[in-house]
Amino acid sequence: MTEEKSAVDNADSKKPSEPDVAHGEVVEEELVEGAKVRRKGIYLLPNALTTASLFSGFYAIVSAAGGVFDNAAIAIFVSMILDGLDGRVARMTHTQSKFGEEYDSLADMVAFGVAPGLVAFFWSLNGLDKVGWVVTFIYVAGAALRLARFNTQIGSVDKKYFVGLPSPSAAACVAGLVWCFHGYESSSWLTLLTILVVGGTGVLMVSNILYRSFKDLDLRGRVPFAAILLVVLVFVVIALDPATVLFTGFLVYALSGPVRALFRRKPGRVI
Repeated sequence: MTEEKSAVDNADSKKPSEPDVAHGEVVEEELVEGAKVRRKGIYLLPNALTTASLFSGFYAIVSAAGGVFDNAAIAIFVSMILDGLDGRVARMTHTQSKFGEEYDSLADMVAFGVAPGLVAFFWSLNGLDKVGWVVTFIYVAGAALRLARFNTQIGSVDKKYFVGLPSPSAAACVAGLVWCFHGYESSSWLTLLTILVVGGTGVLMVSNILYRSFKDLDLRGRVPFAAILLVVLVFVVIALDPATVLFTGFLVYALSGPVRALFRRKPGRVI
C-alpha cells in the first residue's frame, strides 16, 4: 500500500505545474543582464497614449457617420500626434514591450487605415456605388499591407527611408482633403480628386518607393538663433489656415517619393 501511494505521488510530481499567472494576464520575457526574466502586466503610460490614439480614430468614424466631417478629419490628425508620442514616451521611459508594439500596430490600423477610408467614403465616395467602396477598400487594404510589411522589416532596412508611403502620412492626405473641402458642394471634380487621393495613397503605401524618414536629423545639436524664428514662422502659417497647410504639406510629401524615384532613374542624377 505504501509503495502504491509513493508511485502515485511520483506520478503527480511529474505533471507540469499550473501557471502562476491569472488567466488573461499578459506575461512577457525580457533579457536582463543576459538572463531571461518573466514580467507580468503592461506599461500604463505608453499604452494609455495608444488607447487615446485608437479612440481618436474611432471618434473620426463616428463623426463622419454623423456628417460632422471637419471634426472627423481633425480627430485623425490628433491620432497622428498621439501615435508619435507613444513610441517616444516608451523609449524615453524604457517601457518598450512586445505587447505595446502589437497594440500600437492594431491602433494604427484603425486610426490610419479604417478611419480615413470610411471618412472619405461617407463624405464623397458613397455616391459612387461599387466604385466608391472599391476605392475605399484599396486604401484600407493598402494601409493593412503597409503596416504588416513595416513590422516585418524593422531592423532590416535603412532608417533614413521608409519603403512605401507611411500610413500616418497617407491618412493625413485623406483627412486634409476632407478638412479643406468639407464645406464645398458635391461636384464631379471634387469626387475625382477624392478618388485620386484615396486610391493613390493606398497604392503608394504598398509601393517600393522610398520616402525620407527624417530620422537622421539631429534635433539635439545646437543651431543658429535664426532657426527658432523659422519654427515660429511655421507655426504662424499653420495657424492661419491649418487645413490647407497640412493638406498641402502632406500631399507634397506623398508626391515627393514618385518624383524622387523618377529622377533617380535618369543617368547621371543622384538625389
